[in-house]
Amino acid sequence: MRNSLLLPVYVPTLILAFGTGMLVPVLPLYARSFQISYGLVGLVLASRGLGNLVGDVPAGILLGKMGQKWSMLVGIAVLAVSMLAMSWARSVVELVLYSFVAGVGMAMWNISRHAYITNATPLQRRGRANSIFGGINRIGSFVGPAVGGALATAYGLRAPFVLYAAVSVVALAISALSAEDNDAIRVESRGGLGGHTRHLAQLLRSHGYILATAGTGQLLAQMIRAGRQTIVPLFASDVLGLDVQAIGWIVTLSAFVDMSMFYPAGYIMDRFGRKYAYVPCFAIQAVGMALIPFATGFWSMLMATLLIGFGNGLGSGTMLTLGADLAPKESMGEFLGIWRLIGDSGQSGAPLVVGGVADLLGLSPATFVIAGVGLAAALVLGLLVPETLQTEKKTPAEVQA
Repeated sequence: MRNSLLLPVYVPTLILAFGTGMLVPVLPLYARSFQISYGLVGLVLASRGLGNLVGDVPAGILLGKMGQKWSMLVGIAVLAVSMLAMSWARSVVELVLYSFVAGVGMAMWNISRHAYITNATPLQRRGRANSIFGGINRIGSFVGPAVGGALATAYGLRAPFVLYAAVSVVALAISALSAEDNDAIRVESRGGLGGHTRHLAQLLRSHGYILATAGTGQLLAQMIRAGRQTIVPLFASDVLGLDVQAIGWIVTLSAFVDMSMFYPAGYIMDRFGRKYAYVPCFAIQAVGMALIPFATGFWSMLMATLLIGFGNGLGSGTMLTLGADLAPKESMGEFLGIWRLIGDSGQSGAPLVVGGVADLLGLSPATFVIAGVGLAAALVLGLLVPETLQTEKKTPAEVQA
């Protein structure tokens, strides 16, 4: 598959990342507008991740049945409808339900485009392909929070959800018109539910060790990534007293530093090895997270989040690349479904941890807990996971590419 054929994934990714970025400074405050506790705010923020959890393995199975293109289209369509529904939610129950369904749609999109990129790129260029994908995500995250904050300030907290639904329709149209399917991703029938269950059990046995070690590292890694999106808006608003527009700028400027690192991250992964990118990524984020409780205003909060953004940028595409490197070709959909399930467990768990610890002890202790999670991610990935870049297969031309 030619690199130009990645555009049907890259462009919708940019659009959907913009929509997700809009909600970063808005969703925690939108949830709080229902007059609920931090714990329930955490549940609202985690509900999309819980939808991902429920949808990941079925999405991996459906990928083999429907193919890459139809999996992407259905996923984006579900996401668009769910975002529109969130804009008219009248209770916390509705908000959690619609966000959960959005997570199921996102699971289908995530796994199908992950397989799309994996099939489109050879091992020695996979780091750069995934880091570009991560960079595009970060570009959307850079622009989105400021727009979301401004839109919420001008038109209310529900407005960003309507715009997210609208841009999702644009992403759906682009994928429908330009994406190509790949028959190689389709699998023969595994004999119904029982056959799929037996195949998944066999996959877990044959890849159990690597899923336990690399999976644990990814779970912790995604926890700190999701935890920062919960802690930064809440700490800035409830502790420092900053308004939604100021919070939007803090998140946006951090995202600018984050997105500027995507090419160096890909180069490091393909030139030196995957570990040289993802170990510093999570160690630096842990330090930045530990600095947040010492912030006293806009500028000190900004400095801490800029450090977090720098660290996260070093990890652009790293977990995607690691999962793609480890995935067996004959069971790619199922493996990536399990891989996403593990990572999404971390994403959905982080808001619950933050909300629970914050309710019991306060936001500052919750921040230190998430910082510790980031440090643990760096240690597990650095010490227990083998390097997946097969440097002995690289040619001089590939090194220079």
